[in-house]
Amino acid sequence: MSKIPEKPDGTSLYRAVAAIRDEEECRRFLQDLCTIAELKALEQRMEVAMLLDDGMNYSQVLEKTGTSSATISRVNRCLRYGAKGYRVIIDRLKGRTE
Repeated sequence: MSKIPEKPDGTSLYRAVAAIRDEEECRRFLQDLCTIAELKALEQRMEVAMLLDDGMNYSQVLEKTGTSSATISRVNRCLRYGAKGYRVIIDRLKGRTE
């Protein structure tokens, strides 16, 4: 269950993300939407999620990425108990589902 309350009509952000057609369009949209720091944080979280999914432990992820243990812990918690957003995307990227 998401911590963000859902609006009956959805939000323009979620509709915008769902409308993205390819990786380049996504890159351009996120570069316009986010600051450099925000984008780097998002990229780092995704990398951490992928590494944790590969079976790396906290120490290995910390050594490879330089990510704080708090961020690694948060991503891990989301992978295990979150809204399954990471899981769906990781499985698609790794060819485990469509």
